[in-house]
Amino acid sequence: MDQTKQEGEYGYDLFPERQARKYKKGSIAESLFTFNHKCQVMLQFAMETSPYAKLLLSAMTSSGCKALRDRHFSCEDCDGTVSGGFDAASSQIVLCQNNIHQQSHMNRVVTHELIHAFDHCRAHVDWFNNLRHLACSEIRAANLSGDCSFSNEVARLNFGLKQHHQECVRGRALRSILAVRKISREEAEKIVNEVFDTCFNDHTPFGRIPHSKKDAKFAYRDYENRDRYYANL
Repeated sequence: MDQTKQEGEYGYDLFPERQARKYKKGSIAESLFTFNHKCQVMLQFAMETSPYAKLLLSAMTSSGCKALRDRHFSCEDCDGTVSGGFDAASSQIVLCQNNIHQQSHMNRVVTHELIHAFDHCRAHVDWFNNLRHLACSEIRAANLSGDCSFSNEVARLNFGLKQHHQECVRGRALRSILAVRKISREEAEKIVNEVFDTCFNDHTPFGRIPHSKKDAKFAYRDYENRDRYYANL
C-alpha cells in the first residue's frame, strides 16, 4: 500500500507515531512519570475489571484471535481529536495516552476498539476497500461499547429524543467514518443507512445491547456459561 495514500486517506495522520513506525522505549525511571505509564496501568485495569472488555477478550480467544496486551495494544500520542483506533495493518489497538485521562474513558475506548478487533477476527473485514464493512463495524462499536449509554449522553447534554440510542449510534458511526476517510458527508450517510438495520441488530458476542455496566456483567456471565446447558445433557 502506498504510504502517502495510507496516511492521507485512512486516518493514519491522526496517529503520528503510526506514521513514524518508531516504537521507542524510554528508561524505567522516565516511564514511571509519563502518560505512557498511566495509560498502561489503566489498560491493565480495564482488561481485568471491565465486563465489556472481559467478554470481548474471551470471545476473541474462542475465535482463535487471542489479544495480548504487549502485542496488540499500543499507548501512543495522537491527534487531539481522537481517543483510539484499530490499525488493521498490524492488528493493533492504539490508545491515545495524551487524550485518555480517566479510567471510565479508557474502559470505553478499549471496548470500542476491541469490537473492531473482534470483527477483524471473525468477519475478515476489508477495512481499506469496502466502506460498508467499515460502517458496519463502526455501528456495532457505537452500539455495544457503551458509547451511547444514557449516562454518557446526559453528560453530553444529549437526551430526550425519540429512538435516541439509535440516533446516537448512527451519528457516532458517521463521525468515525468521516474522521478516517476522505469522503463527503452525504456519501457517508448513504453507506451508514444502507447497513444500519443489519449491523445495529448484530449484538455478537454480547447477545444483547449492554446499555449499562450491569447489562455487560449479565452478558459476560451468560457468555461464560454458554456451554453449560449442553454439557449437562
